[in-house]
Amino acid sequence: MGKAVVVTRSRGARLILLGPPGAGKGTQATLLAEHLGVPHVSTGEILRSEVSRGSELGARAKQFMDKGELVPDQVMLGIVRERLQQPDCAKGFILDGFPRSIPQADGLEAIVPATTKASTVVSLDVPAVEVIRRLSGRRTCRSCGTMFHETSEPPAQAGVCDRCGGALYQRADDREEIIRARLEVYRNETEPLLAHYRKRSVLREIDGTGSSAEVFQRAIAAVADGGA
Repeated sequence: MGKAVVVTRSRGARLILLGPPGAGKGTQATLLAEHLGVPHVSTGEILRSEVSRGSELGARAKQFMDKGELVPDQVMLGIVRERLQQPDCAKGFILDGFPRSIPQADGLEAIVPATTKASTVVSLDVPAVEVIRRLSGRRTCRSCGTMFHETSEPPAQAGVCDRCGGALYQRADDREEIIRARLEVYRNETEPLLAHYRKRSVLREIDGTGSSAEVFQRAIAAVADGGA
């Protein structure tokens, strides 16, 4: 691996992470948020929390999530608007899971103050076969939400969470047929965003395969190049 790239916290960061489901956006967003000192805003986590709470929003979203479909734009825009208005996002943020379509990107530009608009978009490139391997083997703890993988990160005892002893299960959207549906949605709805942001000269595309540390160094280099 080459020399590590360091990006300081002083300027803040306004980032969007793109990539197919299973590309590792959540992992990289967490690492980048810690490194840059800005909040990681995951719309997926927000939605899953609402589903878990049994809220009206969660019930609406679950109908789409269980089929591998995108949650309607207006629902997502409302979630993002509310989150980005919180004080901790004033100096920057990392958006993970949003936008996922051109209308969502246009909506984001309309709801976010000009001073906090995303200045760099990092896209993680991961082949479909690797996405399917990653997601179909993923298991999640029902109690604490910790994730494991049947082959790459298995629990010490099959079906049992190492952290809290809770039962592990396969999320509905991690079944192979749903993963393929999600990839098709990504190709049709989200891939056009690459051209959208490329035209604006804010897109940085990186290889999303390899270890988390390797991908993180590529992401940091992309952020430095983008001037975020």
